[in-house]
Amino acid sequence: MPKKAKIIATGSYLPKKVLTNADLEKMVQTSDEWIVTRTGIRERRLAAADEYTSEMGFKAAEKALDAAGLKPEEIDLILVATLTPDYIFPSTACLIQDKLKAKNAAALDIQAACSGYLYGLLLAKSLVENGSLRRVLLIASEKLSSIVNYQDRSTCVLFGDGAAAAVIALQGPGFEIEAVCLGSDGSCGELLKLPAGGSRCPASLETVKNQQHYLQMAGGELFKHAVRRMETASKACLKILKMQEKEVDWLIPHQANLRIIEAVGKRFEHLPQERVYKEGVAKYGNTSACSVGIALDELSCQGKIQNQEHLLLTAFGAGLTWGAALLTKKSK
Repeated sequence: MPKKAKIIATGSYLPKKVLTNADLEKMVQTSDEWIVTRTGIRERRLAAADEYTSEMGFKAAEKALDAAGLKPEEIDLILVATLTPDYIFPSTACLIQDKLKAKNAAALDIQAACSGYLYGLLLAKSLVENGSLRRVLLIASEKLSSIVNYQDRSTCVLFGDGAAAAVIALQGPGFEIEAVCLGSDGSCGELLKLPAGGSRCPASLETVKNQQHYLQMAGGELFKHAVRRMETASKACLKILKMQEKEVDWLIPHQANLRIIEAVGKRFEHLPQERVYKEGVAKYGNTSACSVGIALDELSCQGKIQNQEHLLLTAFGAGLTWGAALLTKKSK
């Protein structure tokens, strides 16, 4: 049987600054009770003014490379999933390639919003398994605080900054990438968007005055899509692998909202709630593309995942995009 690609190492980075619900109570008309009841979020991390997406991604990448025992020059490709790049161009991947001194690596940004880590995982898996590349460094990094309006109480309570990284290769112990299922629906793109800054609506005095450089979201509509799409993608992965739902040992959903996480968890009747990862949402809020990557790294570092256990990762984001990946822990 052909070998399957594995995540042979992970890493993550969270900024030092903590923004609590109590802090937000002083900024907008909201309350800790309101935020926790509706989202499950208690605090989130904010990057410093001079701490950019590339810097956070670089720090997460260093941890993943160290865990893998690899030097930067041993990486063939750097993939960066982000919707908050340092610049439109050059790519954030190129900036990180320079910081790492990964002289032999190609570099590429991808943008699939909160599903970006899973989209990158499929790309990395395909390129490694078909023999095109030996090792791919997948990074997801977001400075969402740079596009959040801290006068808008419906959105500013939700998002935080951070980064996650993973090294994908054929050789070594880690998490075998069994299957990845992705989807999209561009007809619903208006539900979550950044209106200005692109070629359709370039930056101007008017766009700044109208606050069009902050993200806009229709939360109620997104909730309904999120639960259904993540369930569909997750069960599509199981169908491809001819697995039963009861064979899933861990469910790691996008850490966007506790109610969404719990709703997706209930779709898997045989899975105990303690095996549905939800700790990240309270501590970090929605970190977009890096959400499932941070969760995977934290759960892995806690030593709770046993050999041969199956992990189901799933995410949903703007676009609309969604996806799921089935991983199996392999000790060799």
